[in-house]
Amino acid sequence: MSRQKIINIAVIAHVDAGKSTLVDAFLKQSGALSKNDEDVDCVMDSNDLERERGITIYSKNCSVFYKDYKINIVDTPGHADFSSEVERIIKTVDTVILLVDSAEGPMPQTRFVLQKSLELGLKPILLINKIDKKDAREEEVVSMVYDLFFDLNANEEQIEFPILYGIAKNGIVKINESDPDNGIIPLFETIISHTAAYPDLDDQPVQMQVSNLAYDEYIGRLGIGRVYKGTLKTGEQVVLCKNDGKQEKCVITKLFNYEGIKRVPIKEAHSGDIVIIAGIPDLSIGETICDKEHIEPLPPIHIDEPTLSMNFMVNTSPFAGRSGKYVTSRNLKERLERELEVNVGLRVEATDSTDTFKVSGRGELGLTILIENMRREGYELAISKPQVIYKYIDGKRYEPVEKVICEVPVQYEGTTISKLNLRNGEMIDMVERNNYATITFKVATRALIGFRSDFINFTRGEGILIRSFEDYEPYQGEINTRTNGVMVSNATGTAMKYSIFNLQERGSFFIGPQTEVYEGMIVGVCSRDMDMPVNPTKNKTMTAVRSTGHDDAMLLTPPIQLTLEYALEFISDDELVEVTPDAIRLRKRWLTDIERKNAYREKKKLNEN
Repeated sequence: MSRQKIINIAVIAHVDAGKSTLVDAFLKQSGALSKNDEDVDCVMDSNDLERERGITIYSKNCSVFYKDYKINIVDTPGHADFSSEVERIIKTVDTVILLVDSAEGPMPQTRFVLQKSLELGLKPILLINKIDKKDAREEEVVSMVYDLFFDLNANEEQIEFPILYGIAKNGIVKINESDPDNGIIPLFETIISHTAAYPDLDDQPVQMQVSNLAYDEYIGRLGIGRVYKGTLKTGEQVVLCKNDGKQEKCVITKLFNYEGIKRVPIKEAHSGDIVIIAGIPDLSIGETICDKEHIEPLPPIHIDEPTLSMNFMVNTSPFAGRSGKYVTSRNLKERLERELEVNVGLRVEATDSTDTFKVSGRGELGLTILIENMRREGYELAISKPQVIYKYIDGKRYEPVEKVICEVPVQYEGTTISKLNLRNGEMIDMVERNNYATITFKVATRALIGFRSDFINFTRGEGILIRSFEDYEPYQGEINTRTNGVMVSNATGTAMKYSIFNLQERGSFFIGPQTEVYEGMIVGVCSRDMDMPVNPTKNKTMTAVRSTGHDDAMLLTPPIQLTLEYALEFISDDELVEVTPDAIRLRKRWLTDIERKNAYREKKKLNEN
């Protein structure tokens, strides 16, 4: 029996370009899906958060068969905050399908993922997706992609990429737009003609690098990676070359690979295939499995450093422990350690306090996904304001800077430019097309904390904001981001409609009537640039007197919806976000007015000294 040919591909693109939809088309047209899965959109986005947000967060594997080829497909995250996921899996593939929207063209995240692919010498295939859009501009987009390849110093072979056109949601890919509909067969044919199958290295000593981790409650930790050389067998004794240089003898107890989206047990895996191994409890990402007689560890996987950090603290509010199952510092520490096992882009450090842990990641989205998962698992915690991570070069302080692309209706163009100028932004480019303006800025990451919620408000939800890490630049000095103060409850109890109605003219509320509040809890945004103590629990005094006009219906403005992202962007240094399974609240770090005044005096003394 001849050895099966193996090609591994990754689908890379910007958020919402259609990666997961294209993978659906691969699976459906190759017959890899069951009847139950065929009606499900974005089959690979199996996580609840992925389905809710409509984005890919975790890279996932599947496989399809075409002619005598097995094609392993990796669906990658498109957001730069999940860059550590992308960097790992790009090393396991033979080519990438670069998916670009026919109207938007290549976006910042496209640039980031493509750069990683080109650095590894991969030869991409370009697929212009969504050609059925009314504002599609295929020729212009192809020209933009060529410019991007030149900017990223692609070599001659990489620049001579094949170009395909498609509508992924309908399972259509064509070599020329005028070609008849033949499903995605043109894409299959392009993959096998453009990319050589992985060479047969089965006779060599086994070598496999772990690029991802998973967990099974029955068999423990699982390592996912590509077999670069040799044949890996169940029950075989191998040597694990750890990232710190140590070597351990261990046994592969179980071996799996992918058929469609299913994990299938196998007896042996051949060179080139992506497999799952079990039996090594302390396995970590980047470590190499080698033959016990020929120990050749592969270079460790380099991951970009985190740019943002925040403190995760034990919840100490008066409402602590009401809804969470895990509320102690030990619970928090164990959960963060467990996350480190599968999330290599994360850093967790101890602090002076045993109840506080400093957690660092690539961006706000990556960290908020972790917090959201924790609250759904039953954890209670308090989160501090995100802080950027500075670098010191030759004694000078450098800070992360991001490229920001704002696509807004032309009537909000001036406001967008003005708001970003106030945050020390530098405008790089501006293009107007179809009553929309695309404005490109370079802004310090620190200045962008809190900008997304402001952007949504002043564009009435019609704007699109895209951010990506650019570089480290010299520190830009003080930047004032939030201009409004907050309304802080000075009483504990239940919020009353009467109080909220009378306080509405002072600002906007986060709470509605019958919401439980405590002293020190932030209940709304003040219309002035100062904090205002309020009593939302005060009710109307009951009297026997009735007169016309006194008892008119009290109309309340709907409260601001407090999402995790909005809360983390909104808070100041002296405020915290309280996260529990059933609620997200804002609070002052020091709950009583006396504690806040004392803390302010202490801070003032320290600054004077």
